[in-house]
Amino acid sequence: MMDDAKLLDDIIEEFTALTRIPRPSGHEHAVSDYLKKRFEEIGCTVVQDAHWNIIADLPASEGCAAAPLTVLQGHMDMVCVAEAGVQYNPLTDPIKLIRTAEFLTADGTSLGGDDGIGVAEIIAAMRYTEQHGPLRAIVTVDEEQGMTGAQKLDPVHLKEAHFLINCDSEDYHTMTVGSAGSVNLDFSRSITRHASTLPAYHVAVKGLRGGHSGERIGDGRGNAVRTLALALHALEEHGKIELVAFTGGTARNAIPPAAEAVIRTAINEREIVHVLVEEEKRFHALYGAADPAMKFVFGKAETEGHAIAAAEAHDLIALLTLLRTGVHDMSQRRRDRVETSANLGVLRMDENAVQVQFFPRSSVNERLDELIKEAQTLAERTGFSLCIGTQSPAWRENPESALARIMGEVYAAHNGGAQMTIESIHAGLETSWHAAKNPALDMVSIGVTAHDIHTPNERIEIAAIVPEAHLMMETLRRIAAEV
Repeated sequence: MMDDAKLLDDIIEEFTALTRIPRPSGHEHAVSDYLKKRFEEIGCTVVQDAHWNIIADLPASEGCAAAPLTVLQGHMDMVCVAEAGVQYNPLTDPIKLIRTAEFLTADGTSLGGDDGIGVAEIIAAMRYTEQHGPLRAIVTVDEEQGMTGAQKLDPVHLKEAHFLINCDSEDYHTMTVGSAGSVNLDFSRSITRHASTLPAYHVAVKGLRGGHSGERIGDGRGNAVRTLALALHALEEHGKIELVAFTGGTARNAIPPAAEAVIRTAINEREIVHVLVEEEKRFHALYGAADPAMKFVFGKAETEGHAIAAAEAHDLIALLTLLRTGVHDMSQRRRDRVETSANLGVLRMDENAVQVQFFPRSSVNERLDELIKEAQTLAERTGFSLCIGTQSPAWRENPESALARIMGEVYAAHNGGAQMTIESIHAGLETSWHAAKNPALDMVSIGVTAHDIHTPNERIEIAAIVPEAHLMMETLRRIAAEV
C-alpha cells in the first residue's frame, strides 16, 4: 500500500497542476486539453466531447471485470475572485498556491479547490486503487455558472453506469444523497416616467444578514427587497406614493441584505417615520431572531428624478409582495430539511424598464412546476413578462442506496466507528442532471473539507485529503469485492 505522505504529495501535485491553468467558467479549453492528456497518461481511453467535457475510461483490474461500472465525477471550472487591490486576470493568470501546515490556500485570490481538489482525488483514485471494477471519470465544464457541461453531457456516458461518486462537496465527514432542483424566473416590463413636484425621499432597508438562498433559507432570515415593498405598500394606505427608483439584491441565489428606494409623496415626514417604525416592529416580530440588526433608514433624497406611472408602480409593489419568498415546505421524509423555497434575489430599475429575478428551489420537481404556474399567473395579473429558464431537476434521496451503505461502512471503519453525516442539500449539484439522464444511477456526493469557497479566503484542510482518498479507494475496492 502506498505511503500516506507520498499519496498526499501526489494529490497536491495533481491539484497544483490545475492551479497553473486559468479556468474560469466558459474558458475551459486549455484545462480540458490538459486533462485529456493527463488521463491518457494514467492509462485511460479518453473522449473529449464537443463541449470540452472529459470522459475517461479505465479498465477493471485483474479479476474484477464483472463489477459494475462506477463513475467518478467532478468539474474543471472555478470561480475566480480576488482581494481588493490584487492584480489578477482570471483568463491569463495562474493561481499562486500556498501550502501551510494546515491548509492549501491562495495568494490574494480564490483557490479553485472547488472542484480542483475533487478532480485531483479522482485521478489519484484511478491511479492507486489496487482492486476495482471498470471506472469512468467524467469532468465537466461550466458547473459554476450554468451546469451546461452536465446538461449537455451525452446520456450514453451514464447509461451503463451503476454507481456514481460526485466529488464536489466540501466536508469529508458528510455524504450528500440528494439535492434540490431549481429554475430561473425573470420578470420584466417597460416603464414610463413623468415629472413631479412632490417632495422626494430616500427609504432603505439595511442590516439584514442575507446569505446563500439554499444553505441559509431555512434560518428564518428576512428578504430586504420584499421588506421594503411591504413598507411601501403600507405607506400607500396613508396617501399617494410616487415611485422614482427601487433596487436591491446582488444575485438570484443570494438573500438580499439591503434594498433602497426613492419616492415622492405629500405624506408628512412624521407620518412616514411612524409607518416605518411600525413596519420595523412587524419585521422583528417575524424575523428578529435571525435578523436582529435590521433597520429602516429614511431621509430627504439627494437625487430626485422623475416618477414612474402610478399603475406601473402599483403593479411592481403588488408583484414584490405577492411573490412568496423563504421556505414553502419542509421535507416529509426529513422534517428538519427544507423541501421547497423561493428567493426574490434581485430587483433592478433604470429609466425605461424594471427587472425582477426570482429563484425557486425544490427537491420535488412537481413543486417547481406549481411555482412556475404561480409565477405565470402573477405576471399576467401585474402586466409583467416572464422568462422561464431551463429547469434544473431534483435529485431525490434513495433510501435503498447500496453505494451510501458501502461508503458509510468504509467511513466508520476508518474513523473508529463514527458515523458519516448523511444529508440532502437545498442547493444544486450536477448529480441532478445525471439522475435525469439515468434515474437508476446509485449516487452520492463527497469532498475534501474546504472553507470559504468562492472567496479569496478559500482554503482546503490538508488533514482531510488523504482520508478522502482512502474513502474513495476502499469504496471502489468494496464495490469490486461484492460482485
